[in-house]
Amino acid sequence: MPKAPTELADEVREQVKDRKSYLGVVDRLNKASVDKHWEAYADIPWDDPEFIVDKNDPRWVLPQFDRLGETEWYRSQPPEIQAQIGLWRVATAMKIGLQFENLLKRGLLNYAYRLPNGRPEFRYVYHETTEECHHGMMFQEFVNRTKMPIRGMPRSLSLIAQAAPWIPLVSTEMFFVFVLGGEDPIDYVQRKSLKGGHIKHPLEETIMKIHIAEEARHISFARHYLKHRIPNMPAARRRILGFATPIVLGVMARIMLAPPGPMVRHFNIPKDVVRQAYKNPAAQAEISNSVGKIRDLMAELGVIDPVNKRVWKAFGIWDKPGTRRPVEPPKAT
Repeated sequence: MPKAPTELADEVREQVKDRKSYLGVVDRLNKASVDKHWEAYADIPWDDPEFIVDKNDPRWVLPQFDRLGETEWYRSQPPEIQAQIGLWRVATAMKIGLQFENLLKRGLLNYAYRLPNGRPEFRYVYHETTEECHHGMMFQEFVNRTKMPIRGMPRSLSLIAQAAPWIPLVSTEMFFVFVLGGEDPIDYVQRKSLKGGHIKHPLEETIMKIHIAEEARHISFARHYLKHRIPNMPAARRRILGFATPIVLGVMARIMLAPPGPMVRHFNIPKDVVRQAYKNPAAQAEISNSVGKIRDLMAELGVIDPVNKRVWKAFGIWDKPGTRRPVEPPKAT
C-alpha cells in the first residue's frame, strides 16, 4: 500500500536555491518514480469481494464534513438514496479527475516535445505521464463499476478546456499553474478525508492512497519548476501570469469541489438545499483553503501585487499568505 500522506510532506517542501538544486530535485523525483509506482490493474484487487461497488452500500453515505451530508434534506432521505448520492459524488470526482489528467497528459507531452536532448525534465514528464495513465484507468474502472450515468465536467467547460494542452506552447509557467490548480484542491480534499477517517470503502481508500502518493511527486515537480522559472521571467510576462493565476485557480477549485449538476437533477435536490450547503461562508472558506499552498507559493515568488490581489478577492480565494480561513463544522438544519 502507498505511504501515508503525512510521510510525503518533506518531498513537497524541498527548496530550490539554484539550478543545481533544482536539477537535484528532478533527479530524486525520477528515482522515486522508478522505486515506487503502481499499476491500475496489477495493484488493485478489483475482484476482491470487499471491493465490490454496490450503489446502496451504507459506506458511501456522505462524510460529516460534506455540507450536503449535514442538511436536513439529505438526512431525511432513505438510506439507499443517501448512499447513492455519496457514490455519485465520489464517482464524479474521479471522472473529473481523469478528464483533467487527460488534458494534463497532453500538455505535458507538448512541453516534452520541445525539450532539448539531455534535459532531465523529459524523463520526469514521461514518468508522470505514465502514472497519470494508470490514474485515468483506475478512475474510469471505478466509474464503470458504479453503473451510474456519470458525466464529469459540464459539456461547455469541457469544450473550453480543450485549449489547456496548448498552454505550454505559449507559457510553460502558466501551464504548471494550471496543473496545480487541478491537483492541489483534490489533494486537499483527499488528505482531509483520509486524515478524518471518512473513507469507509476499501476500494475508494486504495485508489485515494495511490493517487495521493504519486500526486505528491507531480505537485512537487510543478512547484519546483515554478520556483526555478518565475524569478527569471520578464516583468511583462510576470504581470500576465499574476493576473491569470487567480482566474485559473478560482475556476478550477470550484470545478473540483462544487456539487455536480447532473447529480442535483437526478436526485431532485432542491435549489435552496444546494445553496444552503455550498453557497455560504464556510463552503467558500473550503475553496479558498484548497488553493492555499499555491497562493502562498505565488506570494513567495512575488507574483501577487496590489492589482491582481483584487482578482484573488473577486474569485473568493484570497487570504493572507501563510494563513487559512477557519472553517466552521457543518451544522444540521
